[in-house]
Amino acid sequence: METLRLILLFVHILGFAALIGGLVAQAGPGEKKVNAAMRDGAGTAFLAGLALVGVLSAGDQEPDNTKVGVKLLIGLVVLVLVMVNVRKTSIPQGLWAGLLALSVLNVAIAVFWSPAHAWA
Repeated sequence: METLRLILLFVHILGFAALIGGLVAQAGPGEKKVNAAMRDGAGTAFLAGLALVGVLSAGDQEPDNTKVGVKLLIGLVVLVLVMVNVRKTSIPQGLWAGLLALSVLNVAIAVFWSPAHAWA
């Protein structure tokens, strides 16, 4: 079960890397659009996160349901915004900035709202 958890965590992190990388690749002036990295990264991070919660719940660990709920809500908002705009030729600068901010916020919640990173 631990191996599956680690694999899902790895895939979850890769999903966020693709999402944020797809956003950062468009930094600077010019038109912004939802690219394949953003689309695939948002979907991968969301689905791997759901699977990760399932594995944690089935095992010995009980996930922090409040943290999971907050991350689920932010992830769902990002996923919906990405998928709704995937076929558009461009997206507004504010939407691009909002997607970047929400994605980074979701990673920050994962890192800072966790006892796993505390000094022993």
